[in-house]
Amino acid sequence: MSSDIEKLRFIEEKVNDLFSFREKFSTIVDLLDDKMGFDASLMCLLQIGETLHKLKDSVYASQLPIKGSYDVRNFIAHDYEGVNKAIVEDIIRFHIPELQKILNTIFEDIGNRLD
Repeated sequence: MSSDIEKLRFIEEKVNDLFSFREKFSTIVDLLDDKMGFDASLMCLLQIGETLHKLKDSVYASQLPIKGSYDVRNFIAHDYEGVNKAIVEDIIRFHIPELQKILNTIFEDIGNRLD
């Protein structure tokens, strides 16, 4: 299970990276219009999708958006120049905060079981 927790912590790190990138710009659109911001954001989304996919057999799988995240990962990896910024904006604006809430719930549950 510790391997699953390590993966979840890595995902949390990438989520936090996205929030950090977002804070450096006035808007998410400005973040994505910046080449470095765009590339860094896509790399985080790719890593989140890849790592979530590795948790597909985990006890936490039913709580996590594995399929959608892995679909995003595949699209970024295989059609990088075709990535739609509006979709990425939507993911960062709505789906990443929701993933953060899910992770927080999982970590709370893990903490309660260890107490």
